[in-house]
Amino acid sequence: MSTLNEPLQYPTARRDDSIVDDYHGVKIADPYRWLEDPDAEEVKEFVEKQVQLTNSVIQKCETRSKLNETITKLFDHPRYDAPFRRGDKYFYFHNTGLQPQDILYVQDSLDGKPEVLLDPNGLSEDGTVSLNTFSVSEDAKYLAYALSTSGSDWTTIKVKRIEDKNVEPDTLSWVKFSSISWTHDNKGFFYSRYPAPKDGEVVDAGTETNSNLYHMLYYHFLGTDQSHDILCWKDLENPKYSFGGTVTDDGKDMVLKTHLGWSGGIDLEPQSVLLLEYLLLYIGEGCDPVNKLYYCDISNLPSILETFRSENSPHPFVKLIDNFDAKYDYIANDDTVFTFLTNKDAPKYKLVRVDLKEPNTWADILQESEKDVLESACAVNGNQLIVSYLSDVKHLLQVRDLKTGSLLHQLPIDIGTVYDISARREDKVVFISFTSFLSPGIVYQCNLGTGIPDLKIFREIAVPGFDRSEFHVNQVFVPSKDGTKIPIFVVAKKDIILDGSHPCLLYGYGGFNISITPSFSVSRIVLTKHLGFVYCIANIRGGGEYGEEWHKAGSLAKKQNCFDDFISAAEYLISTGYTQPKKLCIEGGSNGGLLVGACINQRPDLFGCALAHVGVMDMLRFHKFTIGHAWTSDYGCADKEEEFHWLIKYSPLHNVRRPWEQHPDKSIQYPATMLLTADHDDRVVPLHSLKLLATMQYVLCNSLEKSPQTNPIIGRIDCKAGHGAGRPTQKLIDEAADRFSFMAKMLGAHWIE
Repeated sequence: MSTLNEPLQYPTARRDDSIVDDYHGVKIADPYRWLEDPDAEEVKEFVEKQVQLTNSVIQKCETRSKLNETITKLFDHPRYDAPFRRGDKYFYFHNTGLQPQDILYVQDSLDGKPEVLLDPNGLSEDGTVSLNTFSVSEDAKYLAYALSTSGSDWTTIKVKRIEDKNVEPDTLSWVKFSSISWTHDNKGFFYSRYPAPKDGEVVDAGTETNSNLYHMLYYHFLGTDQSHDILCWKDLENPKYSFGGTVTDDGKDMVLKTHLGWSGGIDLEPQSVLLLEYLLLYIGEGCDPVNKLYYCDISNLPSILETFRSENSPHPFVKLIDNFDAKYDYIANDDTVFTFLTNKDAPKYKLVRVDLKEPNTWADILQESEKDVLESACAVNGNQLIVSYLSDVKHLLQVRDLKTGSLLHQLPIDIGTVYDISARREDKVVFISFTSFLSPGIVYQCNLGTGIPDLKIFREIAVPGFDRSEFHVNQVFVPSKDGTKIPIFVVAKKDIILDGSHPCLLYGYGGFNISITPSFSVSRIVLTKHLGFVYCIANIRGGGEYGEEWHKAGSLAKKQNCFDDFISAAEYLISTGYTQPKKLCIEGGSNGGLLVGACINQRPDLFGCALAHVGVMDMLRFHKFTIGHAWTSDYGCADKEEEFHWLIKYSPLHNVRRPWEQHPDKSIQYPATMLLTADHDDRVVPLHSLKLLATMQYVLCNSLEKSPQTNPIIGRIDCKAGHGAGRPTQKLIDEAADRFSFMAKMLGAHWIE
């Protein structure tokens, strides 16, 4: 393994040994509790010293400039998303290559002249203002859009007129975890928010760590001040619930999804409304794929809004699903007959139908598959569906009959990932976005109005200098510790010899029912081509790759299965000759950062390098900060005795040990480790990485006069950046060059032209 010329001199961080918590009779010290305050001068000093240390290490990584230059060159290619239609207009996102943020364009037809509708790049000098979510009104006259600053989850909703591109005065603040759903009269929309800070409370949105409680659902009338918005739903008895509202497509019903609450008031003007419009309210608790589902007939919208506004009136929502037993996603409706995608008694999902007039009678329309996960269904062409299945971590597309669920056609797509199906129920033409490890991106246009679906390439993304024929992708199934077969994708140069000599990057996630499917990455292609890396993804338990049973097998009391699966994947790559421990790096972000942190604690001998992005590292206190309380559905909570005993066994912060004291081989040390976080990450707040960084540097290095730990333990702490979403192109490139040049140096990988 390549090392730095001299051992690092780590900053000394103050230890406060007086901070000791009692968890159900077990005393747990927390000497770096002070690092939880992002505004404290001492914390800022700690961060500054760590940044200086990391910069000094990165400067010694010889491939840094080559990586930055080559990634930049390959990144500089035009990218497009699938177009979508509203009213008589089409909209799509496009980036010429190195623009910080993608730009939203509008055109009158698919071959009409595109006009810039929203360019986030003009909203900040450094590209750190990004588009979080948006919605176009049904008549295509207005764009409502939510902007995020520095990657924060907090957003501000603005409104723009599409015809003349003028920005309206409407400004909605304290919005987080919200969709935007217009009513069919085009006079306003539903959105979700949290209460504003109390008077006198100073909050730097994005760096604060306060718990997010009391979500609310509101209705906003165009052209009015936010103080007049109408509160449609809140739940003071359940402050951790979240709420989302969706207006149904057919203009009759609106389904309300509950995730958090609303409030306000306004003088209502009489207005014409469409018949049969429903609002669906989705109510969420934690991150499990379960929700309550209420509905409200908003055909007479002024009357309903008056009811919402009146504190004395009973709420107009009807409770269709009033427990957290399963997930229900709206697909389509005809009058009172609704079709939903659900995992009720179907861990791999199915389609069901119910008439609101007979809410206790549900019928299966498309039954659960024995093997494949039904990920999505999109109503198109009147009475058809495009359904997407995940089959061994690869997508399959089918056209089915909406009324009967019967199979009409298979759509021929390559092995890879369908990440967007762009169409509405009235559309005969559907746009499908596809990617894979060796396909930068294809947008297919599928015409369903011709009998047999006509699938053709609408746009294909080309990366100059990338030749897919140089690479090979393989999928293998590897037994974990308990015998469960774990899928692993392996991407490498063609015809490599399996002699254990190759540097290898193994990536994993394994949580929250999220599936990690094939996708194209410029930086990882550069690693494979120019540094000889083998790149791998392990689809470990905890994710959604095989449905809800796969998810549950890697959560709560069974979380250790995730780490066992990942360790088994690493051992497979070594035993088959792809790599060896000193040439193997593991990487993961968020829940995947926790995965990396736990695995280097449990098997420090197995890896040469570790990259942990924005990880959940303090498993005893994560639920106390921002939206952390929602993750207890996957992890549990240390406030409960049984769950504390699960968490303390693997919490990265609480399991840092000197491996040379635990292992017969006294030369064993931790792999070279980089913990990555950002000052505006208000999802997994930076304190997780900062506390683990201080702990590792103390236990492994600073507490000993001459430590065997010579592999560096460093932190890359980004400024004006968040959990990952909305990061401008240059920041993405810079971070990739930093972490991968560090990895290359630590694994002894050399540049290949």
